[in-house]
Amino acid sequence: MALQFGVLIPQGWTMDLAPIHDPVEAYETMTRVVQTAEEVGFASAWLVDHFHTIPSPSQEVTFECWTSTAALARSTRTIRIGQMVTCNGYRHPALLAKMASTVDILSHGRLTFGIGAGWYEHEYRAYGYEYLDAPTRLRSLREALQMILTMWTQEEAVFEGTYYQLRKAINQPKGVQKPHIPLLIGGSGEQVTLKLVAQYADACNVGSDPATVKQKLSVLKQHCERMGRNYEKIHRTSSTICLLADSDEQALEQLSADRKARLGNAVQTALIGSPETVRERLAAYEAAGVQELVLRFVDGTNLEALRRFARAFIAK
Repeated sequence: MALQFGVLIPQGWTMDLAPIHDPVEAYETMTRVVQTAEEVGFASAWLVDHFHTIPSPSQEVTFECWTSTAALARSTRTIRIGQMVTCNGYRHPALLAKMASTVDILSHGRLTFGIGAGWYEHEYRAYGYEYLDAPTRLRSLREALQMILTMWTQEEAVFEGTYYQLRKAINQPKGVQKPHIPLLIGGSGEQVTLKLVAQYADACNVGSDPATVKQKLSVLKQHCERMGRNYEKIHRTSSTICLLADSDEQALEQLSADRKARLGNAVQTALIGSPETVRERLAAYEAAGVQELVLRFVDGTNLEALRRFARAFIAK
């Protein structure tokens, strides 16, 4: 299967909507990006689940993940929509299962449900959520995965865990996709997270450079072998930065000093450079085992950047 491509939609989290002062126009910009991505052949569009901007919290807009997912699902027709990724600690998993089932109906079966353990401590504390230690967050995620799958597959869901319980919960409609909505787990922890992928996930998102991806997928394959899971049944995705220019020099010139500093060595592996350089780097991701690469465009609101990438690398 040829490498597929997804796009991270500008949502405000990385200050990518800061130049747009009207929040309505900022949202409409998000809509135009996802519609353009659909038009030019991207396979998927993804939203982050964050409340405050990075690298530091600010008063700039950051659109909420799940309401935006639902709205964008109704503004598109063919592109898959998902989260990269939902923070388990921000909503009860039974509610998440219900929300996802509803959005799968709204999208006519185009949802990929992405979830992870969560990490942004500032947001937890600002919104009044308890910030548990990493092992507890991962144990909670394990129970959440079990509960969500129960909600998606049982008529009256019953679950008794340490962190979550269900008492004959009814979830109708369950969604369009069968046997259930595809479940993606984001994260690269080798001892716990990748084991959860092997046990429960239909897809994963690991690493940010080809060498790391190759290592993480090797570990995932070992977990699958031990559990009797078919590794090839897991859709393997990764994420990277994209800036396509006429030459490598032009691409680097378009990066701010701050962005270069934050990228560090990733400048050498991300899709930053001429078409020839980007093609070589795409081949490295594919050789590492990636089936779908999710791109965060440096200028995420630039529709021509999407079109240019699609003309060069997305087969029609």
